[in-house]
Amino acid sequence: MRIALDTMGGDYGVGPAVEGAVQAAREWGIKVILVGDQAQLKRQLDSLRGRRSELEICHASQVVEMHEPPSTIARKKRDSSIWVATDLVKSGRANAVVSAGNTGATMVAAFLLLGTIKGVERPAIAASLPTRQGTAVMLDVGATVDCTPQQLYQFGVMGSEYAKHVLETSRPRVGLLSIGEEDTKGNEVTKEAFRLLKNSSLNFIGNVEGRDVYSGNADVIVCDGFLGNVALKISEGLADAIKKMLMKEIANSRIGRIGYLFLAGPLLRLRRRVDYAEFGGAPLLGVNGVCMICHGRSSAKAFKNALARASMLVEKGLIERIAEDIRVGLSGSTPVPSFPQT
Repeated sequence: MRIALDTMGGDYGVGPAVEGAVQAAREWGIKVILVGDQAQLKRQLDSLRGRRSELEICHASQVVEMHEPPSTIARKKRDSSIWVATDLVKSGRANAVVSAGNTGATMVAAFLLLGTIKGVERPAIAASLPTRQGTAVMLDVGATVDCTPQQLYQFGVMGSEYAKHVLETSRPRVGLLSIGEEDTKGNEVTKEAFRLLKNSSLNFIGNVEGRDVYSGNADVIVCDGFLGNVALKISEGLADAIKKMLMKEIANSRIGRIGYLFLAGPLLRLRRRVDYAEFGGAPLLGVNGVCMICHGRSSAKAFKNALARASMLVEKGLIERIAEDIRVGLSGSTPVPSFPQT
């Protein structure tokens, strides 16, 4: 198994990506194809003493910058690191692709080169969230901004399969993010999505309000990409603000500094639970291949964990499981409606 890693797209250049790949190779023996500028990658590998049999370089002369429109990758930058990395999956030279670059360009490359699973209209980014009871997955958090009820239903199917085989939840509870718990709450799209989810073989528990996202009552939270992305960014900002405010209060008080000595362990464990680097990245579900999308500010640790997560998704055959689920339904006998490709 080999994972293609786009090393050029992150905010901090090739350094964290290459370091994360070296760590993944050393710790877990993961084989990584480093895609990017060959000269830069060789220098970085030399500085890290990372020349190992698990690592190889694939040259790409272009980079899709964060400010560029996603369509640029197909029109002008087919030798960009993310396009070349995704094409390695299409050609069979790699089993998965990982990128911290332009999210839109990453999705366009996956959509055009890998295509979508039969029966899936639009892909969805599935973000893992820490909850009081463990971990939940929210989708979509940015791939498909405007969704139809059928697409939200498909997100529920894909999210349930992900929670079952990756988060190891035997019968995932699926909730629909809305403005109230009552069946009648929401706009016309969410109301129709509610009906489709309720009448399916999914373990649908109804609407979930924003305040309940982190309660752990739902293992899968379904929403459109606009709402999901806003919710995710607010959560990230709140977590960062709470951390900084807490450290400021501790530093400004002698009692606080003393108390910190006793609370350091629990606080460290909490920090790890809410740190996105622990998850590494979020998979783009619905495309016909494993594609992990990472934060632009990803550290070496985040890249290492993203590579590990991508490897696990391949080993568990997640794409094949989702395809089968879409085809025959979660019950194994009730067909899941297949919607036309658009």
